[in-house]
Amino acid sequence: MKNNAIRSYRDLQVWQKGMDIAELCYVITKSFPKDETYGMISQIRRASVSIPANIAEGYGRDSQGEYVHFLKISQGSLKELETHIILSMRVNLITSESANPILEECDSLGKMLRSLIRSIQASI
Repeated sequence: MKNNAIRSYRDLQVWQKGMDIAELCYVITKSFPKDETYGMISQIRRASVSIPANIAEGYGRDSQGEYVHFLKISQGSLKELETHIILSMRVNLITSESANPILEECDSLGKMLRSLIRSIQASI
């Protein structure tokens, strides 16, 4: 991008970071036991994909209010994902060394989402 103009949801840093987190989650869940395919693997992947998907959907809506609504849904999915990752550590599906980078990215994205929501709400 030559200038910093946002032409698509794909230009948003929150969406890009959400996609990075989803990718990390797909990679990390490949090492989970096969008996977790319809359990924790599915839950982690679905929550992680929901984050950038809702950012994109909100961006495509007709109003700022709807956009904020979908950003808040992304926040909820982010907290859900953090919970799944923490539980996965607690039941020894993953190590803290594997989980901590994801949790750190989640924390960073959460701050970005809160800032974006506040910015949009201030402009409404």
